[in-house]
Amino acid sequence: MAVKPTINVNNGYPESYKNRLPVIANIHLFFLKMIMTLTAMDLVAQAKQHIVEIDIDAAKNSLETSLILDVREAAEYTAGHLPGAFNIPRGVLEFKIGSHPDFQDKQDAHIIVYCQSGGRSALATEVLNKMGFNNAVSMAGGFKAWTESGNEVV
Repeated sequence: MAVKPTINVNNGYPESYKNRLPVIANIHLFFLKMIMTLTAMDLVAQAKQHIVEIDIDAAKNSLETSLILDVREAAEYTAGHLPGAFNIPRGVLEFKIGSHPDFQDKQDAHIIVYCQSGGRSALATEVLNKMGFNNAVSMAGGFKAWTESGNEVV
């Protein structure tokens, strides 16, 4: 006669699985992570839900009263940037912003953040907001949209 396994509070698994539950849980977690893996664009989309984006015209009208932060790589910045922009690449932003002389003790300053197309600047703006720079905004469309609109580049 076959022994019928009994089900208890082991998350619906038979008692005989008791010692295997940690392994089973890890397998479930592994597959859950595979399903929930985020792409860079997913992260950008999430960031954009938590930040303020401004269009090119609003950015242009705010140049005189805002700090301008270019989060592109140094070579991109050197090839051309918005007038008055400071460069801190996205990859080192969290480590450099606090010691950069133009941003030290300026958590209340209005900051326009831009990159090439708007993705890195959205991520950077989200981080800046978390770091207390509550008036940081991302320029939608980035440097590409700025130049395509015929605006000044230095």
